[in-house]
Amino acid sequence: MAHLKPIPADSHPELASDFKIFEEILGFIPNSLLTMQRRPKMVQAFGVLTKAVMDPEGEVDLGFKRLIAHFASRAAGCQYCEAHSLIAANIHGISQDKLDAIWEYQTSSLYSDAERVALDYALAAGSVPNAVDDVLMKRMKQHWSDDQIVEILGAVCLYGFLNRWNDSMATDLEDSPKQMGNRVLTKGGWTGGKHTR
Repeated sequence: MAHLKPIPADSHPELASDFKIFEEILGFIPNSLLTMQRRPKMVQAFGVLTKAVMDPEGEVDLGFKRLIAHFASRAAGCQYCEAHSLIAANIHGISQDKLDAIWEYQTSSLYSDAERVALDYALAAGSVPNAVDDVLMKRMKQHWSDDQIVEILGAVCLYGFLNRWNDSMATDLEDSPKQMGNRVLTKGGWTGGKHTR
């Protein structure tokens, strides 16, 4: 059970356009933002950062940025964000087959060498202590430009905030991400944890 209950989406009408961003990303307004709206400026600021990191005019595929977010969340251990990021990846063009093969990303033909190294990077960047080293950066630069690396790290960092928020709040997991977690993540030990009590 969440440490703080979400409050109704219409509690702060000025947040309607901010909530719309997340409805487009996930198909619903997440409980994390319904809790966060106790401080409306935080929701607004988070919306601005999300739009910047997940800019459709960027060079890195939007669906793949959500996979980056998933691996960063996996490193941080946030089961809420692990499931949410897969829902968002699917909505933004990553096939269900590719998601189903996420535990085999290192060997699956559904993942390219560039994707593999970026997912390794997300795991390393999302770890505490940070595990990004010169060898990993050299591998990244073989496949990704400096601008693309900035976008990839932006996705890791955006979810770093969400990982801390949702694990500290024990945010209740909504139905569609819970279903995705049960389908894709349970074989790797995912249970939903504190987010499904």
